[in-house]
Amino acid sequence: MARVGGLRVLVAGASGYTGALAARLLWRHPEFELVAVTSRSDVGRRLDDLYPYHRVPLVLDALDLDRQGDVEAAIVAYPHGASAPVVAQLRERGIRVVDLSADFRLRDLEVYGEWYGEHGAPELLPEAVYGLPELYREQVPDADVVANPGCYPTATLLALAPLARAGLIGDVVVDAKSGVSGAGRTASDTTHFVSADENVTPYGVPRHRHRPEIDQELAALGAPVVATFIPHLLPLDQGELVSCYVTLADGALTEQDLAALYRDAYTGEPFIELVGRPPGVRDVRDTNICRIHTRLDERTGKALVFAVIDNLWKGAASQAVQNLNLMFGLDEAAGLE
Repeated sequence: MARVGGLRVLVAGASGYTGALAARLLWRHPEFELVAVTSRSDVGRRLDDLYPYHRVPLVLDALDLDRQGDVEAAIVAYPHGASAPVVAQLRERGIRVVDLSADFRLRDLEVYGEWYGEHGAPELLPEAVYGLPELYREQVPDADVVANPGCYPTATLLALAPLARAGLIGDVVVDAKSGVSGAGRTASDTTHFVSADENVTPYGVPRHRHRPEIDQELAALGAPVVATFIPHLLPLDQGELVSCYVTLADGALTEQDLAALYRDAYTGEPFIELVGRPPGVRDVRDTNICRIHTRLDERTGKALVFAVIDNLWKGAASQAVQNLNLMFGLDEAAGLE
């Protein structure tokens, strides 16, 4: 049951996979009150009819801030391009926003234009904070616009951040794999069951849109490299694995040094688990957890880093709630454990 009298929140775009999951998490949240769910395609339908599993008994409505704008916060789960104007409307009313699209992730407007086209609210870019809490925990609480990272950048950056901060990345290849839910509700030729079942397919070669996001954040961490990033589609509904092969800038790193580097970086992090064997996507299904395993390949001298997340949870909806918790001074893990 939703908590009545809490911080009022709406989810715009709640008929998609990530928006629906965000609505579910907020509906059960101890401090937030989910008061509206909107959709551009399923107006009039109850969310628990569209997604019975989530058990959110609210009717999807068209977005109308004259009726729905009496809220403190919003999660916007629109595609890139469509999201920015909605975020601008929300900010005009003083509503704080976590945006799940790519519209506010890239700081350079020219780079955004190269990968996504014309930006719908460029005036908001300077105030947006990149919403990876493990890297930007100090900045998120004061932000009014938080750009929720993409699922692939979330796993990749968590996997590589300790090495990047230490100046140890000379070059990196990221071999990434994700379930079909990452493509959204509308099936394409590659994500259709007939194409995806019993198959593994690389896609977005060589210009996947998450590449500039990964490069931007690695550079911000002190590793100005151009990563080789190749995603693959797996016949899974959800789950994501990134395998990172790092050519070290300093070849003197030992296995013990590598393990200590990650322990120092992530001890005390509520949603990071360092494990002694390569993780699988089932290990973190339906959680906000990222599991990481590191090894040093003595033959090649490369550092091998493996990270798994649930692409719908830590890669999208639950991370959005984690950011909302930080924005409103709540326990970061509230509603996520």
